[in-house]
Amino acid sequence: MTHDRQGPPLPSPRGPLSTAVGEYLRGAGPLPRPEDAADAEPYGDDLHLALYLCYELHYRGFAGVSPDREWDPGLLRVRAALERRFLTSLRADVPVHAGVDDALAELLVEPVDGTGVSHYLRDEGELWHLREYAAQRSLYHLKEADPHAWVLPRLTGRAKAAMAAVEFDEYGGGRADRLHARLFADLMADLGLDTAYGRYLDAACAQTLVTVNLMSLFGLHRSLRGALVGHFAAVEVTSSPGSRRLAEAMRRTGAGAAAEHFYDEHVEADAVHEQVVRHEVIGGLLEAEPHLAPDVVFGIDATGHVEDLLAGRLLRDWRAGRSSLRTPDLPGTSHIS
Repeated sequence: MTHDRQGPPLPSPRGPLSTAVGEYLRGAGPLPRPEDAADAEPYGDDLHLALYLCYELHYRGFAGVSPDREWDPGLLRVRAALERRFLTSLRADVPVHAGVDDALAELLVEPVDGTGVSHYLRDEGELWHLREYAAQRSLYHLKEADPHAWVLPRLTGRAKAAMAAVEFDEYGGGRADRLHARLFADLMADLGLDTAYGRYLDAACAQTLVTVNLMSLFGLHRSLRGALVGHFAAVEVTSSPGSRRLAEAMRRTGAGAAAEHFYDEHVEADAVHEQVVRHEVIGGLLEAEPHLAPDVVFGIDATGHVEDLLAGRLLRDWRAGRSSLRTPDLPGTSHIS
């Protein structure tokens, strides 16, 4: 059996499910029973690390793990059980808007007195907060746009063309040095962080894993293509104002030119993308498949739900003067313990 030589190392387990999945990938033990997922905490460390391990096989895999595991039937059965627990809980817990227009209208309103993570980082954040935030977000940003690219073969006409145009920008317009994932790695370098793909998986909190797994869940299932478009819309609509605040935070703390540039780039690009996604991607999708409107709404609202879970975790920890990371402090970081 051929094993990948590249890719990040397998992370430390966080419970029985992730232990068993990790051991199976190493060839050192059996898989958990699919029914074991039914009682797992639906937004907790163990389920989401196990699910992340399964999903990552569709991206870059792990060092020492055979690429053939990507389509391992037993592993897919376990993944389906993990997904069922996660998705069932989301459908029960996420309040959904009455329609697409209502869901988008709420996203477009910027609160006068915002209290989110980007507001905190702009107004109060110290360099160690920004470094932690970058480490957490690196699980997505070092593969930025990849989860959304899964939807392209599932779209047609206007929606497909518009989605491809936005993704082309995310991938640097054909220039490797302008890949958004590359720009984020440059940001990390400015902050003194390790830019290796997957480097901070062990450090990331459960809520970060949830946000990344949501994208993969929607992206890897054709039946959830509407939810993936909703997720993409939620990200693009809210990105420009949030990125502006994060750019200001980088400037205020002296994070570095590349750190500022990443968010400055998103202020401009995502202001354009927001219009294209709303009018062409969503508009084109619902013109072709109007029955997917409830799925688009669910994707928008589920995105807000999991982002709120992450924001709550980060702000609770930071306001208490403690790290949001699961592992010891990042090198060079100091804060109140």
